[in-house]
Amino acid sequence: MSIKIRYFASLKDYIGHSEDEIIYEKALTVSEVWQQATQNKIKPQNTLVAVNMDYVSWDELVNDSDEVAFFPPVTGG
Repeated sequence: MSIKIRYFASLKDYIGHSEDEIIYEKALTVSEVWQQATQNKIKPQNTLVAVNMDYVSWDELVNDSDEVAFFPPVTGG
């Protein structure tokens, strides 16, 4: 099974690229996806995550062919 991973804004710079794809054999949570894709880099505080364009919690399970996107906290004014 495989999933596509996207990093946005400052996370793209932190990770060093904007996209990844990982192959896995068992169900993974979003948190486990982060750990595998980033080789256990520390997750910046308040990072947001979406699966297939819907915001989810870090314990959400990811399915085959899902797209997981990580976003830094958003501020505005």
